Amino acid sequence: MKFTKMQGIGNDYVYVNCFEETVNDPEKLAIAVSDRHFGIGSDGLILIKPSKVADCQMDMYNLDGSRGSMCGNGIRCVGKYAYDHHIVDKTRISVETPAGIKYLDMETKDGKVTAVTVDMGEPVQTSELPEKICVRGKDYEFTGISMGNPHAVLFMDEIDKLDLASIGPDFENHERFPDRTNTEFVRVIDRGHVKMRVWERGSGETMACGTGACAVAVASILAGRTDNTVDVELLGGVLRIVWDRDSNHVFMTGPAEEVFNGEYTMK
Repeated sequence: MKFTKMQGIGNDYVYVNCFEETVNDPEKLAIAVSDRHFGIGSDGLILIKPSKVADCQMDMYNLDGSRGSMCGNGIRCVGKYAYDHHIVDKTRISVETPAGIKYLDMETKDGKVTAVTVDMGEPVQTSELPEKICVRGKDYEFTGISMGNPHAVLFMDEIDKLDLASIGPDFENHERFPDRTNTEFVRVIDRGHVKMRVWERGSGETMACGTGACAVAVASILAGRTDNTVDVELLGGVLRIVWDRDSNHVFMTGPAEEVFNGEYTMK
């Protein structure tokens, strides 16, 4: 099986072009290729497939084999792959996902995509503003935002020293979230800049999460902490998030990079 390793500000996935390849057991393959010691190493697996309703389809799996609905960094890389590898020949494309059809506008240089803006659609507030939750006997406040997948956004004064490997699973698997949740830990720098770390359901702490960055921006704006355009700083880099209040759509802009290509034999 031929594959391409790609990353969007450090959120890395193994991509398979299913216009040419066939994957019979994506859950098992996701677990195998994601292993950073015995596999290729990634936050998961993304299949780029033909679609009857869009230019292509994104089928995404976390490193534990669970299927994801949407991945903001992942879909930017889908756009780059589709354009750079001639699945499409235009810089505005549509991508089918379980969270609906997403529209991408791509910036190019010398025939290659360098940055992608994704219309992430409408955010949905899934909690009170804010809602209280108790984790390990400590009370927290979070804002629930869905960007096609669930997010719990927590504002804190200090996030760099947080032991996410310890507390992340307690948020992800809390009884408040029967389908598990992604959790963002956020420090507001100023009205145009926030910093975040993320614990992704099914993947653990990652360098970046595109839908998480969008959820953080929306929660920050709803709370009156920032303006409608926010630079969200993640471990892997910065995403610019714009919430157009007139259309109620969230737009995410960031880079996408191809790391390497190879062939993988399923054991």
